[in-house]
Amino acid sequence: MSFSAGSLREILETLTPPAATGYVVAISGGGDSACLLTALAPPLATPCRGLPLRAVHVDHGLQPAAADLRRACQTLCARLGVPLTVVPVAVDAGHGASIEAAAREARYRGIAAQFAPGECLLTAHHAEDQAETLLLQLMRGAGLKGMSAMPASRAWAGGWHLRPLLKVAQRDLRHFAATAGITEGIADPMNRDPRFDRVYLREEVWPRIERRWPGAAIALGRAARHAADAQELLDRSAARAMRVLLDGDTLSVTGLRALAAPERLNVLRHWIAARDLPLPSAARLGEAVRQIMSAQADHLPAIVWGEHALRRYRDRVFLTAARPPRIGAARDWALDGAAAVQLGSGLGSLHWSSRSGGLDAARLREGIVVRQRQGGESLKPQRHGRTRTLQHLCQSLGVLPWMRDALPLLYAGNALIGVGDLWQDVRWCVAPEENGVACDWRNAPVLV
Repeated sequence: MSFSAGSLREILETLTPPAATGYVVAISGGGDSACLLTALAPPLATPCRGLPLRAVHVDHGLQPAAADLRRACQTLCARLGVPLTVVPVAVDAGHGASIEAAAREARYRGIAAQFAPGECLLTAHHAEDQAETLLLQLMRGAGLKGMSAMPASRAWAGGWHLRPLLKVAQRDLRHFAATAGITEGIADPMNRDPRFDRVYLREEVWPRIERRWPGAAIALGRAARHAADAQELLDRSAARAMRVLLDGDTLSVTGLRALAAPERLNVLRHWIAARDLPLPSAARLGEAVRQIMSAQADHLPAIVWGEHALRRYRDRVFLTAARPPRIGAARDWALDGAAAVQLGSGLGSLHWSSRSGGLDAARLREGIVVRQRQGGESLKPQRHGRTRTLQHLCQSLGVLPWMRDALPLLYAGNALIGVGDLWQDVRWCVAPEENGVACDWRNAPVLV
């Protein structure tokens, strides 16, 4: 499509959410973002929906040309009368990340840090950018979500990220730049370095594609939109199935078994994504489904990726941390109403309270030690019952196996007298009609 201030306004009228409070144009110092900002600014345009307009430039500090790019942005904004914020960022390309990915992450993080609620970030990704993204995703073996490439609109950082130029060819932007007298844009040297996959594709591959198939960018963009539509249908199907399968924060194994194999994968992907967690690879997720579906009732499969894990216990699938919490080192706990024990991140704290039939304070003057289970522990939780192992008590209550090392065991000397506020040993308790002390476990994690 041809590009002008008027056509941009029409696109933004469609993309801009009703609750938007302003536009923030990300400018790099190059020509594409200069065209986007110029088409939005006076005298070519009046404020779209009356919303304020400002620009932001991220200085990555990665190359000598960074100063030239910054000055180009400052010159452009001064000429257009648009407020500019320059955001310096530090790029960390450690842990095997590519410099492209690290710079992109730093860029968006820097913009988000000064983003106001309800603002719309506008970036100048055009049709060729969209086509490149689709081709790169295909080379990585992406599924429909990856093949959807870049969305034209998405919720982001308390506002929205809009890409109004995805259907605009770069040649139309260049024509606009010539007619609008845009001279500030300069080429980013990193965009000419063939070591980067996107640059190699742009410089070595894309010209050949365009010579053979003129207008390929528009066609590939249309293919990406078809993939996005299909992905949306899959998401809706997964959401419907997930509502049926949900059991609290878990999924029913019996319910998953009733689904066809592709549907199981679709539901699990949707469930993980709904928790804003990174998805495992297709191979890892396939292995998770295999183990979850085939495991015997007494097996506890755990499929780990990164900092997360899928686990099965009885008839439920759980999404947990890769490393379950543990109480760790033993700690003393004085028998004092004001005393408390902090158990660590996500594990809450222990406090003393008064309770009928509670522990006999007179026998606990030397204090309590809070420990992690070691195995083989037992106690007598009922007056007319028998001594039971902690393992059997946990199984009877359904305490999640990976949370059992998070149970705070209360010891008086070498005697186990209680486990959090779940059980206490009646041999250390006062009569039912008398007042004793009891453990109050506050902000405890989910155990069953």
